[in-house]
Amino acid sequence: MKSVYITRREIFNAAHKLWNENWSDEKNEKVFGKCSNRNWHGHNFTILVTVKGVPNPDTGFVINLTDLSQIIKDKVIEPMDHKNLNLDVPFMAGKLASTENMVIEIWDQIKDSIMIAGGELAKIKLIETENNFVEYFGGSEPY
Repeated sequence: MKSVYITRREIFNAAHKLWNENWSDEKNEKVFGKCSNRNWHGHNFTILVTVKGVPNPDTGFVINLTDLSQIIKDKVIEPMDHKNLNLDVPFMAGKLASTENMVIEIWDQIKDSIMIAGGELAKIKLIETENNFVEYFGGSEPY
């Protein structure tokens, strides 16, 4: 049977700052620019979660999109939406709140629930701005 990839899109808003506590103010500003603003800055994030699997012969679904949407809302949107990623999100505690680190942590939050729902997490694309986004494949590189 052939695998199919299905993607669900969700949106959340959050604030963060990029700041390395081990560096001087000058170095943080040089490396992170405006993103090191001491008073934080925010983004309207878009997350695209792609699940791989063989369609169930009874439903034709790889995963029920209602279930996938609920997993994303429970594990990602609820903990992150309208929050300060550096201060308010337990799974980001102690981590630099870069988009790259965020996508890895999000993967770890949702992979098991997606498996239980019958799919295999294949990719997460996290869009920070219209020009900047990251993609994560769980450590297995697609290229």
